[in-house]
Amino acid sequence: MAERHAQSSAHGYKKLLFLLFSITTLVFAFSWFFLLGSTGGPHLIEQTVLPNSKILWTAENHGDIPSSENDEQVHYFQDSTGPPEHEFSKCDPSNAVLKVFMYDLPPEFHFGLLDWKQEENSVWPDIKGKIPDYPGGLNLQHSIEYWLTLDLLSSTISDRPGPCTAVRVTNSREADIVFVPFFSSLSYNRHSKLKPLENTSMNKLLQSKLLMFLKAQEEWKRSGGRDHVILAHHPNSMLDARIKLWPCMFILADFGRYPPNVANVEKDVIAPYKHVVRSFVNDTAGYDDRPILLYFKGAIYRKSGGIIRQELFYLLKDEKEVEFSFGTIQKNGIQEATNGMHSSKFCLNIAGDTPSSNRLFDAIASHCVPVIISDEIELPYEDVIDYSEFCVFVRAADAIKKGFLMNLIKGISKEEWTQMWVKLKQVEGYFEYRYPSQKDDAVQMIWQAISRKVPAVRLKLHRSQRFSRFKIR
Repeated sequence: MAERHAQSSAHGYKKLLFLLFSITTLVFAFSWFFLLGSTGGPHLIEQTVLPNSKILWTAENHGDIPSSENDEQVHYFQDSTGPPEHEFSKCDPSNAVLKVFMYDLPPEFHFGLLDWKQEENSVWPDIKGKIPDYPGGLNLQHSIEYWLTLDLLSSTISDRPGPCTAVRVTNSREADIVFVPFFSSLSYNRHSKLKPLENTSMNKLLQSKLLMFLKAQEEWKRSGGRDHVILAHHPNSMLDARIKLWPCMFILADFGRYPPNVANVEKDVIAPYKHVVRSFVNDTAGYDDRPILLYFKGAIYRKSGGIIRQELFYLLKDEKEVEFSFGTIQKNGIQEATNGMHSSKFCLNIAGDTPSSNRLFDAIASHCVPVIISDEIELPYEDVIDYSEFCVFVRAADAIKKGFLMNLIKGISKEEWTQMWVKLKQVEGYFEYRYPSQKDDAVQMIWQAISRKVPAVRLKLHRSQRFSRFKIR
């Protein structure tokens, strides 16, 4: 009887051990299945069918879903050694590199210039509804004020699509900079000419009002304007007020019409123009697919440093494979320029009335290698971008020597040109203005450039306060 009981117990132990072994084997197998799945193998759920917050937000509020071609143009500047941050990631204010206090200026200084009507007591439009349209044509070149202001306003919206380099704060003492949202380029373009019965243009009046407003603010009194950011991208914007705003950080197209004590590369930021030609989406037009060797279309007869344009015109107008002609945006001008740049290997960017022009950024958007002939030009974010990798620089004195420019261009091999063409397609996203902003587009790159100026601003502020406690009160 005891022997039979022992045999039964042994049989039970064997069944228990078999059951434990089976469970262990199943757990081990499932562990390996999920481990392999997490390292790039087949997924049970197709990730692309999950809801996309950026597309939904954009479609609901603007009726415009970004195309895959445009999305492919986004390039990544930081953390290039690791996996790129997904372009649809949300704004996380805690990760912003720049804290910005923005004045609630009356609408006449910003969206009121776009004929937006103030709603109740709101200074700002409801950007989750309809965003005021910005006028097209050449107005768009200097529209940075519009894009930066929209980006700041949207930085406080929960679940805003896209990353944010700058975030708006309500306490100015927590801010790195103070942002002045005056659409000065638009003010110049629309209101610099006297209207009937006016003694002073609206553009001048707005500048005068702005100065009075700023000098009454506690933030200005605290810093003397050193931490204030002024948008003056059009060369003639802020013409009357700029001298009095000299301590501020200006966002400019170039320094062509500024004395060095008012604007300079140490304290100010150069921002790109918004290109007006159409982007070359899905560009496969390589060296042999672009029949024009060298292209220029624009104003030829300019004053000051722009005289070189007519000298080059007479040197190059009869050269084969060169198209050098007068052009404007009138009629079909933008379409003609788009077709011409998309069909050209090299595009001339020559100094005009000022050292810079929109033509450089049109060329970048067209993947036409820019040939820059402008000795005094300053370039956006040049402290982090090497333009020599995708541009050809020629001194003005050399360019007007007979045969010099053509010999230089013809001496660039197909392989060298192709390397620059590939690089253009990699960097073009840094010069694209978008709303909502995307990672390392022009909006984010400008904020990053401003953030790199902040330590110098703080140094000036701290030095100015050395003896503040001894001031007679």
